[in-house]
Amino acid sequence: MTAYSEQIQRIKKKLIEAKAADKSCMVFGAEQHEYAIGEPTTIEKIAQLEEKYSIELPECYKSFVLHVGNGDLTGQNPSAGPFYGIYPFGENINELIYADSEKYLKNSCVIHPKMTDEFWKALSQKINEDETIADEEYDQELGKLWGGILPLGSQGCTYLHGIVLNGQYKGRVVNLDSDGQKPTFAFERNFLDWYERWLDEVISGDLIHDHTGWFGYHMGGSEEELLKLFISSIDVQEKVDCLNGLLNKKGLKDETINRIESLIETNPEHKVRLIQLICKSDDQIAKPHLIELLQTDLLSVFQFIYWYAKDKAIEWLNVIEDNVFRIEDEETFRFCTYLLKETNTDYSRLIIPFARHHIEGIKVQSLYTLGQLENKKDYIETFIEGLKDDSNRVIHTSLQALSGVKDNRLLACYKDIAEKFPIEQDYILANLNHRLADYGLTNRTVMGTSAPKESNP
Repeated sequence: MTAYSEQIQRIKKKLIEAKAADKSCMVFGAEQHEYAIGEPTTIEKIAQLEEKYSIELPECYKSFVLHVGNGDLTGQNPSAGPFYGIYPFGENINELIYADSEKYLKNSCVIHPKMTDEFWKALSQKINEDETIADEEYDQELGKLWGGILPLGSQGCTYLHGIVLNGQYKGRVVNLDSDGQKPTFAFERNFLDWYERWLDEVISGDLIHDHTGWFGYHMGGSEEELLKLFISSIDVQEKVDCLNGLLNKKGLKDETINRIESLIETNPEHKVRLIQLICKSDDQIAKPHLIELLQTDLLSVFQFIYWYAKDKAIEWLNVIEDNVFRIEDEETFRFCTYLLKETNTDYSRLIIPFARHHIEGIKVQSLYTLGQLENKKDYIETFIEGLKDDSNRVIHTSLQALSGVKDNRLLACYKDIAEKFPIEQDYILANLNHRLADYGLTNRTVMGTSAPKESNP
């Protein structure tokens, strides 16, 4: 019997339940491992690896590979686990430390859950910023950076998770990026808790719904536990973590939603996230809170409606009309245009004024969105202004937006663009030639034409 015997038995049972709950392998990465897990490894193999690398593996991890399983049914590929599974025992050890892993793996783990951005930047500066670093020094820096961490599995691209081998956080799982982003620790106290939580969230469906986040990057627990901790905690970051954990749930119970609503007034610093939680679960309950929030945070209101209630965008059209001209930043305007498109109306009267905005990004988004309308040919004059703009981005967007529109009034602008750009810049000539093809012209031949006498074909 081990210290983790009861948990090991629960995990074995939950592996079966998880596979049954996700028969179509909808959870991210499940198609890779299909919830398969092979025969456990042996004490002898563990001892050999520990001796080779001069390390002592955390008991929680050893218990897993000794009593739950190791690799898939062939033993050659990752076993069931978060993302693309858990590496077979002893495999991919050099995924972080490319050379001399026997030398560096035993190093003390220098990263920790509360490290600041400044601490990480200083720690990784030579690897991330020194382009002249020699190979030997680079290997040493990798050993310093990733020493004391055993790679556990891939999350895709350059992301992976590992387990801390020594020090205060021994046995904790940490999310890593081999390209140098700051690591983030999972919230669980050890590998088995992290693994069991993954199974719980597969079984509950929390990892299958549309708005699920990456597993292990937010706090776990039941909605009751998370809400209770939010209320009792005096730590601001812990409160934020609780709300983020709730936000990743598949859905919340009515009593939880009601309790969250009652907390809005007494928690002003968390008001926006509390409203988001309500909106995700029930946009009608959230509506009066969203309308109030319009006065101070247009962006969040537009985001929440688009993320959770875009099918009801038409119900918000009057609200958008009343507030659209308060917008002064690109991100808020971008989400406003997303919502307007979802209304399936002619929103041109709201968009056209922004085509003359002093912020380039807003101007670009306005022209792009105007180009999504079926009757965009009715707004040729606005597009002509875009074609004459000083910004290459604006010209490029105007050309793209005019796809499918043939109007002789455009030819003079197209000719001017061809003369202004004798060589390609920012794909302007490529898009210009797409538009000129409708007239049987190119950027070369259009310069030999004269302006048409008639304004329309």
